[in-house]
Amino acid sequence: MRFTRAALCAVALATAAVPVAASAATAATTTAPAATPLVRACDRPGPWTIGTSAVKIRKSPTTSSTAVGVLYKGHRFTVHSSRSGWHYITDLTTGVKGWVSGTYVYRDVRMCLD
Repeated sequence: MRFTRAALCAVALATAAVPVAASAATAATTTAPAATPLVRACDRPGPWTIGTSAVKIRKSPTTSSTAVGVLYKGHRFTVHSSRSGWHYITDLTTGVKGWVSGTYVYRDVRMCLD
C-alpha cells in the first residue's frame, strides 16, 4: 500500500511538473525570477499517522518481542529513530516508549500546488 501511494504521488508530481516547467521557462525569459525558499512548509513531510485502528508498541524491533503498549489511531506520537522498517516512538498520550512496525505507521505526504 505504501509503494502504491508513493508511486501515485510520483506520477501526480511528474504530470503536474510538465506544464509548470514549460510556463516557468517562458516566464524566465520575460521577467527576473523571484526568490523562492528551497524548502517550503507545504513540501515538508506531514505528521506521522497510524494506518490501522491500533498498533502494538514493542520492547524491541521484532514481532516476537514483548508488547509494552498499544498505539491507537488518533494518538499523537514522536518518532525518534528508524531501523529495518521499525520506528522507535514515544506515545505522547500515554508516555510509553518502544518500537512499532513501519508497515502500520507512516508520514503524510504533502505537496505545494502553486
